Amino acid sequence: MKKTVDDRLAALRGSAKRLDYNARSLAALENNPRCTLRALLDASGSDKTAIATHVGHPPSFGQSSFAITRGNAFEAMVKDNGCAELLRVLRETLHLTLPEVGYEDLNDVGGDGRSKERHERTEEVLLRAARGEGDGTLFDHPMLRLLIGGHKAYLEPDLVALRIDGRFHIVEIKSFPIIDEQADSTQVRAATTQACAYIIALRDLLGRAGIGEQAVSDTIVLVAPKDFTNRPTGAFVDARKQVAALTRQLSRIERIGDLVDLLPEDLTFDLAPDAEDRPRRPAEELTEALDRVLVTYRPDCLNHCEMAFYCRSRARAEASLDVLGPVVREQFGGIDTTTMVMGLARGELTPSEDQVEMAAALRHAARLRAELEDLGGAA
Repeated sequence: MKKTVDDRLAALRGSAKRLDYNARSLAALENNPRCTLRALLDASGSDKTAIATHVGHPPSFGQSSFAITRGNAFEAMVKDNGCAELLRVLRETLHLTLPEVGYEDLNDVGGDGRSKERHERTEEVLLRAARGEGDGTLFDHPMLRLLIGGHKAYLEPDLVALRIDGRFHIVEIKSFPIIDEQADSTQVRAATTQACAYIIALRDLLGRAGIGEQAVSDTIVLVAPKDFTNRPTGAFVDARKQVAALTRQLSRIERIGDLVDLLPEDLTFDLAPDAEDRPRRPAEELTEALDRVLVTYRPDCLNHCEMAFYCRSRARAEASLDVLGPVVREQFGGIDTTTMVMGLARGELTPSEDQVEMAAALRHAARLRAELEDLGGAA
């Protein structure tokens, strides 16, 4: 009997509990859309941190406890006193009028903080607001839901704001500063990419109710400290390209069966944990299983993917140009490895027809380097 896609994904995960998608894992997919290993591990719900750690490449990214505490304190300050500071910022950015002061706390439902109950309450209040029947303007920590590959993923933005003209905006509250109207581009991109998942989930909710996706803006409101103070300010961030990219990735997940069909039948990432959840599977065997799947490593994977150190080690072992980043990689079109680059530069390899021009440039660069080394030695 032929196995279904879900059966194959369950076999890849093995005996471990399934981990569902969240905003962070969806953002990582958008950051590196071509990586087959990442797509399979996420689609199967595998524990990437446990897998990477067991094969000797534990992840080291993530916020420090200090940064998390600072972020929580800044968000609490922004929302204190009935969201007084937040309302000030949103009136400046979204031009909210004085009557738009409604506030709905969706952190729990009558003391019930379970995702399912919060999601049901979120759907109710957001749909009423979209139809002009509700009183809310600010929706604090709504619980959105998105069906991904047949599995429910619960997503929780910091805040959703609704203007009187009926358009929702995702509001991201971050503790990194906006100095002279500029913020760190890496941190802004990370916040924006994560917020894209919220935009897609909110559009899905409204779309199922017959409300067009134009009711959700693809411009995010970033609220962060101004300059070197703790006073919040707001800025618009255009997320159209990232929303489109993540939407394409989600459609790819729906076609995960095409990737699964290319895998060996016996492939699994199962850690075979014991009663105390300690992996029993030999690390070498798990590494061999991972090595059978295509990876696409990029240096910025170190900022967001739990498997990054494993993939970097593998790319280095294969002498892949991927370790040098996409800019360098694109410069060497048709050349895949550093070994090939050096062979062409030294004249040890015969270039193919489409490598002739690049080979000449590499040999010229090699001659210049040799002349500089000779000059340095003479000095």
